[in-house]
Amino acid sequence: MFSTLRNAWKVPDIRKKMIYTLMMLLVYRIGAHVPVPGVNFEYVAKAVSENLLGGFIDLFAGGALSNFSLFALGIMPYITASIIMNLLTMALPPLERLSKEGPEGRKKIASITRYAGVGLGLVQAIALLLTFGEAALIQTGTPMILSQITIVLCLTAGTALIMWIGEHITENGVGNGISLIIFINIISRLPLEAYSYVGNVIYGFISPITLIIVLVAAVAIITGITFIDLGERRIPVQYAKRVIGRKMYGGQSTHIPMKINQSGVMPLIFAMTLLQFPAIILSFTSAEAQASYSAVMGAGQPLYLVLFALLIFFFTFFYSQATFNPVDVSKNLQQNGGFIPGIRAGKPTSDYLHKILVRITLFGALFLALVATIPTGISAVAGFQSAFGATSLLIMVSVSLETTRQLESHMMMRHYKGFLK
Repeated sequence: MFSTLRNAWKVPDIRKKMIYTLMMLLVYRIGAHVPVPGVNFEYVAKAVSENLLGGFIDLFAGGALSNFSLFALGIMPYITASIIMNLLTMALPPLERLSKEGPEGRKKIASITRYAGVGLGLVQAIALLLTFGEAALIQTGTPMILSQITIVLCLTAGTALIMWIGEHITENGVGNGISLIIFINIISRLPLEAYSYVGNVIYGFISPITLIIVLVAAVAIITGITFIDLGERRIPVQYAKRVIGRKMYGGQSTHIPMKINQSGVMPLIFAMTLLQFPAIILSFTSAEAQASYSAVMGAGQPLYLVLFALLIFFFTFFYSQATFNPVDVSKNLQQNGGFIPGIRAGKPTSDYLHKILVRITLFGALFLALVATIPTGISAVAGFQSAFGATSLLIMVSVSLETTRQLESHMMMRHYKGFLK
């Protein structure tokens, strides 16, 4: 990875993209420390630290929630809106037709998703304010309703700005902007989490053996994620020879790469967002309802782990089908004179590709679900609770590999262009 970064930095065009990405992430991190006016930050930080779900959300917000900064809501409203739009696109024929209209249709869907993200950000800002209550506000002499409106507008504007930053990183920078924002949030919390682990060992809250087990498990998870993320099934393809004029074309052999984890890190992000959304809605209700929900659906509870695994399975298959369409691949092969040895062209080829896709996706989804849930369950049973865990490692490693692959593809494209020139 480091050699890829070093080689990419030497290329002027790619270096501009990397600098643009770093500057946008810097803007985001600065915004994560811009305080919202009229808030008692000490009270908010204490309330977040005492709640495991709050600490979990704060981890993926890069500490912006405990600081109650402009970006306290993080990227979760936009991700929730993306989930809703993806599901509605499958369920509603007008949206499905719009998604098939090419770039213009996708632009319209993206615009609707942005508005939905801002709307959800407004709802979550109100819910967050109600959760902390009036104790989180500083008495400045101004009417309480004006302070509350100011805070809600600041948080909603922060959500819109995060969406803008993420989309511009994707368009003009390197990597997926949304994934990189979550990645940089987790990375920013690593020193604090490491300090917390060491402090717990020093003061006797956890034993040194437990810390060693956690480190070994982290290394094992990183290794497993790397192997699974880089793993692929290569389907051999043979192209028939064709005579056009006086020249003969085709006849070469190649392969179709089918990745074990076609969807990358998005199933994990989507699954976590959906599980957090009911807790945010319940913040409108009484404290007893919130406590009852946490007792059943808190992080580490059996029902939470089962639903988390099922959602990972669902979104893994959903994105695999969206990113790799066996029917389209079969048609393209047939139109270009290609075929899979031993498989007839047309529907038999699409059925064969679909069968392989289901099998490798099942393995990838099972791996993601096990790695995301088992360490969390073990930590809950052992009484060792932390917002930073296997899910965070999954996201960090997956985003790193995805960004590295994009850099390699940029360098390969530039190499081809230079060769043609």
